[in-house]
Amino acid sequence: MKAILRLAWQSLVNRRTTALLTLLTVAISVTLLLGVETVRTQAKASFANTISNTDLIVGSRSGQVNLLLYSVFRIGNATNNIDWQSYQEISQQRAVKWAIPISLGDSHRGFRVIGTNDSYFKHYQYGQKQHLTFSDGRPFNTLFETVVGAEVAKKLSYKINDEIVIAHGISDQKFNRHDNLPFKVVGILKPTGTPVDRSVHVSLGAIEAIHVGWESGARIGQTPDAAQLAEYQFEPKQITSFMLGLHSKIQTFALQRTINTYKKEPLSAIMPGIALHELWGMMSIAEQALLVVSGFVVIAGLLGMLTSLLTSLNERRREMAILRAMGARPSHIFFLLISEATVLTSAGIVLGTILLYVGLFALQPMIQQQFGFFIEVTLLSTYELTLLALVQTAGIIVGIIPAVRAYKHSLADGMTIKI
Repeated sequence: MKAILRLAWQSLVNRRTTALLTLLTVAISVTLLLGVETVRTQAKASFANTISNTDLIVGSRSGQVNLLLYSVFRIGNATNNIDWQSYQEISQQRAVKWAIPISLGDSHRGFRVIGTNDSYFKHYQYGQKQHLTFSDGRPFNTLFETVVGAEVAKKLSYKINDEIVIAHGISDQKFNRHDNLPFKVVGILKPTGTPVDRSVHVSLGAIEAIHVGWESGARIGQTPDAAQLAEYQFEPKQITSFMLGLHSKIQTFALQRTINTYKKEPLSAIMPGIALHELWGMMSIAEQALLVVSGFVVIAGLLGMLTSLLTSLNERRREMAILRAMGARPSHIFFLLISEATVLTSAGIVLGTILLYVGLFALQPMIQQQFGFFIEVTLLSTYELTLLALVQTAGIIVGIIPAVRAYKHSLADGMTIKI
């Protein structure tokens, strides 16, 4: 068997151009197959790790996926706001242990601005019930102080005591900036791999203060400066959503029903886990389509290898005949062709896996910045190893076809080919 493998390797070296192209075809198809699976699983993990140990998310009446997207992932916008009195009444329910108000609507150089309070830094959790921590600085405690996420600080090179200007609305343009009311950076959060990294956090009072004189959606006349606004105690009139942690998980369904039937205004209370499950259900068709496409790419790569072996087989019939004349049995010829297919497939799998990891390390920062989720580079999972085993098996099966043809070639037929 070692002699056959050595002979197969030498044969591939002699046909190195064709073998290299076949190897690259298999490698690229394997890279795509593993890449699709990695992105699919890591995207799920990243989304699932965005919020942890939160029992309910409350917003204006809408679908639970939409509420989850804008309140947790900062994707899209709310259909309506929530009255501040409603938040206070619900957050004071006996079942509620803590509440985190969220106010959205403004931005800073492409990053969302989040209005909230101290509860956000005390109770918000992500991943495996991990709390937010600071790499530098502290939480805000005055009107015009801000805490920025790790990605914001990194991309915009912010440091403690730097000043930033918030823009009115999602589009950050010169005409809609609150440039007369700059905020001072007092805290930078450690990376979390969640949308928190791409958020600018200010107090709820600050959200109200910077919109004095902007009631119509645009600046009208002269607006008060920071010194004037600091003299007032601002309380929000409305917020976008809020998160709730309960004393007992058993109380979740009862409180959810109470909120969903709240009479003062139409509200929706969702459980993050169930909303995520619905989101994955909506995305399952796209996931399956990607896996099918990557599967067909692998099949195309293996068919390319089959074509290469069959094409070279006619050119190698004299080689096979000489091997037979030197004492090689038909079974040796059979296993020689299968060995070549096995070597090509194995090498393609190894090269494809290497290309996958190189690509992940290279694209990891860009994917996090552009699409908002962190791809953790880990060892291949059991499922991915199973996929590679199936590819290897398919490569061996593909090698059987030219091997059978070579097996059937007679010695006389090989020796009489005209050259």
